[in-house]
Amino acid sequence: MNGKKAAAETPRYYHTDHRGMTILYEAYGNLYINLTNRCPCACEFCERKLFDHIGSNGTLWLSHEPTAEEVKAALDQKDLSRYGEVVFCGFGEPTEALPVLLETADELKRRGAGNVRINTNGLGNLVNRRDITPEFEGRIDTVSISLNTPDADAYLRLVHPRFGKGSFEALVEFAKGCTRFVPHVILTTVERTITKEQEAQCASLCRSVGAEYRIRPLES
Repeated sequence: MNGKKAAAETPRYYHTDHRGMTILYEAYGNLYINLTNRCPCACEFCERKLFDHIGSNGTLWLSHEPTAEEVKAALDQKDLSRYGEVVFCGFGEPTEALPVLLETADELKRRGAGNVRINTNGLGNLVNRRDITPEFEGRIDTVSISLNTPDADAYLRLVHPRFGKGSFEALVEFAKGCTRFVPHVILTTVERTITKEQEAQCASLCRSVGAEYRIRPLES
């Protein structure tokens, strides 16, 4: 691989300074858990290229990935009854830190958390090289998956997954698996990033999977 090719494949939008340890942050009446900077995608509309924080919270770029013990210590400072949901969602893909995610989910249930959600790109099976969906049973109440587009070719152009061809099909299989083990599964696209016809196709795909379809607002 030559130098130009390597540079082209370097993940875009990955800032290397001004990092901190914002493990938990509050937004939209929910508590969010930020576990990792790692992500196998470089989406054209990635919010990480627009800002490095949410609201008045500190930067979401982590100086290191928190351990389960660090997450639990952060949770000690929070009253979980104040939040509508507790959501695994930060500046990386939560399933990149699957062991900490699962241990934290168990801890959340022990602490009486209500709805526990994962926001994911749906490539967790590829990331972890196995079907991880059975491990969500009894731990996760909602999985929200970024579908982004209704077909594989457009998905590659829009999302740029490091796994290349087969990523879209893996996402759909992941969603199907989640419907067997998680009470509520949502597939999402972002407004104004695809056509109305494509949105209709996404809705049809969601019905075939047994998941809800939702169009997310484009942050600006």
